[in-house]
Amino acid sequence: MADLLTAEAVREELGGLTEWSGDPTGIGRTVQLGSFPDAIAVVDRVAVVAERLDHHPDIDIRWRTLTFRCVTHSAGGVTHRDVELARHIDDIVRSVR
Repeated sequence: MADLLTAEAVREELGGLTEWSGDPTGIGRTVQLGSFPDAIAVVDRVAVVAERLDHHPDIDIRWRTLTFRCVTHSAGGVTHRDVELARHIDDIVRSVR
């Protein structure tokens, strides 16, 4: 099982991510894309990365607004796996904007 990050470690990791917030129970980011197809394209690309990492975010889709939430449910909170996935999500969003 992955080790949970402390509150301090989560704060430090959030400093290196784009527009993410949260605490040891979960981290999240909301992003607005230019169109609904752009939003779905981001979700499709995140799905490929999530499958490769075998770690999947919760994703809420509202027209062209996406909300991502990362938490390692099996560990009961945020782990380094969530931070790694968040970095990939940031890279994907940056490439579409």
